[in-house]
Amino acid sequence: MKVVQCWDDGVVTDLRLIEILYKYNAKATFNLCPGKMTEERQEPRWAAPGYSGWSCRGFFGGHIGSRELYGVYKDFQVASHCWQHECAGKVPDEDFIKAALDARHYLEDVFGRPCPGFAWPCSCHTPETCDLLRENGFAYARVVAETDDVTAFEDPMLLVPSCHFQARDFYARFENAKKTGVFYFWGHSYEMMDSPGMWQQLEDKIAWISRDPEAEWADVIDIVKAK
Repeated sequence: MKVVQCWDDGVVTDLRLIEILYKYNAKATFNLCPGKMTEERQEPRWAAPGYSGWSCRGFFGGHIGSRELYGVYKDFQVASHCWQHECAGKVPDEDFIKAALDARHYLEDVFGRPCPGFAWPCSCHTPETCDLLRENGFAYARVVAETDDVTAFEDPMLLVPSCHFQARDFYARFENAKKTGVFYFWGHSYEMMDSPGMWQQLEDKIAWISRDPEAEWADVIDIVKAK
C-alpha cells in the first residue's frame, strides 16, 4: 500500500517535522505560500494576552525564510498553496490563478524541477477555478475532506485525502486503506504547537507506518499518475 502525506503553509515547525521524516525515511509533500515568506525566518510564538485574531489555539507556527527555503525542503516534494494563501471564490478568478501560478513558478525556479501539485487554501474551490488549474497544467489539487478510497477520485482537481493526521480513527483508517492501496493524510505542523505529547503521537504514527511491511512511502503526485 502506498502511504502519502502533505503539510501546508511552510511554517517553521516543519523543521521539527522534517527531523522525524528523515529519521524514518518518510516522504512528504509541502504545500507552500512563497508570498508569506520574508528573507529571514519568522519564528514561532504564542499570541499576546487579549489577542483576538486567528491562531492555532493561541500559537503561531512562524514562516520559513526564503533564504533557507531550498535547504529545508530540497529532499521533499513541494507544491503551490497560492502566493499568499488566496482562497478561490473569495478573490477574482484572475487573481486566484495568478497567485497559484506565481507560487508554482517561484518554487520551480528555487528547486529546479516541476511543481505541478496544488492544495486549495481553506479548501475553497469553484468549478471555474478547477478548470483554470487544469488548463494551466496543474496535475492535482487537494481539498479538505475524508474518503475511504483515495483512488476513487474522478477529478484530480478535487483530490480527497483519507484523513487529517490527528483523526481519532487514524489507525483504523490506515488499516482500512489497505483494501484500496492508498492511505493519504494531511495537516499543518503548527497544530502540534510545542506540545511534546502531540509531537510524540505523530512520531509514533510515522514509525508505525514505516514498520508495516505492507506500507510504502510515496508522493502525492505518484498516486495521481497511477490513476
